[in-house]
Amino acid sequence: MLPEPLRNKYEMVIGLEVHCQMKTRTKLFCSCPNQFGDAPNTNVCPVCLGLPGALPVLSREAVTLALRAALATDCTVHETSVFARKNYFYPDLPKGYQISQYDRPYATDGKVEALDAGGTRKTVRLERIHMEEDAGKLLHEGFSWSKEKSGVDLNRSGSPLIEIVSRPDIRSSQEAHAYLTALKAILVYALVSDCNMEEGSLRCDANVSVRERGATEFGTRAEVKNLNSFRNVSRAIEYEYERQVHLVEAGQKVVQETRLYRADKDETASMRSKEDAHDYRYFPEPDLPPLVISSEWRADTLKALPEMPSAKRSRFVTTYGIPPYDAEVLTLTREVADFFEAVAKESGNGKAASNWVMTEVMREMKGRGAEDSEASFAVFPITPASLAELIRLIDSGTINGKTAKDVFARMWSSGESPKAMVERDGLSQVSDTGAIEAAIREVIAASSDQVAAYKKGRTNTIGWFVGQVMKKTGGRANPKIVNDLVKAALDLA
Repeated sequence: MLPEPLRNKYEMVIGLEVHCQMKTRTKLFCSCPNQFGDAPNTNVCPVCLGLPGALPVLSREAVTLALRAALATDCTVHETSVFARKNYFYPDLPKGYQISQYDRPYATDGKVEALDAGGTRKTVRLERIHMEEDAGKLLHEGFSWSKEKSGVDLNRSGSPLIEIVSRPDIRSSQEAHAYLTALKAILVYALVSDCNMEEGSLRCDANVSVRERGATEFGTRAEVKNLNSFRNVSRAIEYEYERQVHLVEAGQKVVQETRLYRADKDETASMRSKEDAHDYRYFPEPDLPPLVISSEWRADTLKALPEMPSAKRSRFVTTYGIPPYDAEVLTLTREVADFFEAVAKESGNGKAASNWVMTEVMREMKGRGAEDSEASFAVFPITPASLAELIRLIDSGTINGKTAKDVFARMWSSGESPKAMVERDGLSQVSDTGAIEAAIREVIAASSDQVAAYKKGRTNTIGWFVGQVMKKTGGRANPKIVNDLVKAALDLA
């Protein structure tokens, strides 16, 4: 752990490169299926295998999704952009080059707004978004021959990617996590990608450097690869920051290089010297004409975009009177946002709807491994209408909060209407002062020590008495009435 004086002396400077696989039916330059999980090398053709004479044909669907991503992040979309060949050799790149965009990308100068765990809002500028094809995948395990050799699966070769490059605006691992969370929400809302990191739909590289606080010049950066979760992005950034600070403090130089992150050891390790653009020998792709995005295409795509997370957050705060933090959490996925809004509208109590969705609903989903799943609410046993009904039962005084949580648990198991359950099982809140006073008298009569403590000034014992009375009434008594009557009875005791 880096000592506090050194943390105060040096700041980290972070830029993130996010590769997002778009959710298209086919690959970027051919008609092969763009889908995960099929047997190796079954979704391939001469184009994605890089066979001689095969020519790429650009997918209009992929360009439209890429355009949605750019517009959703407030990028400037250029009418004309150019594809280029990025030349390098690797076993999963059969052509020996990757078709990408280099000096003329289709989108530049966007932004993403994020809110970190401390409630601080951060705007991260985007330098560019460009389209490119994915490479294949090396398989190192799972086969009888895995100890001696690696396999190559080219199913992913040619899949449509956008690379989203941020400017070096991020100053902490927390900000990096918040930025990635916000960017993922935008891409999912815009229906660009499912952003499933386990399937490789979202991958991230981090460029990290350090400098003394107040300095204007950037330090030498290292690029960290192999980051397959937001948590690992944060951990790798922290490790790399401390590594570079120790080097600088020891009078050594930080080397520009590519490093990989070893999650099992929580450390980064040198992978290769960092390439510059000239190392890839970029030149315009001769088999593809310039990409022209007309103003009509742009306008139609913008019109088709759904409400984005930032706009939805602002509307939730204004319309339903919930705090900005609640709105941030509730809009991380469209499914949760839609569920909350349906509950809020039907119950007429936005804050209660927010509390129930953020606590009980999301906890149940997480506990069953359904969180962030597109299908999660399709199999969710509690509908917005039934949760709204439960909230109305609380607001009307029919049941109290404790009973409501018990009813919610039973709703989850049975899917039964809360109103029907309360009526059938006699769970209505007891507000009859006579019955409550009788229970209070019994508790006081059996608790002389606690009564004496109250008389000596230990007024916090009221909570104990209230708890005993609630037990006697099966948790159904109105807590406010119980509290008031207990205090009155103790003062007279």
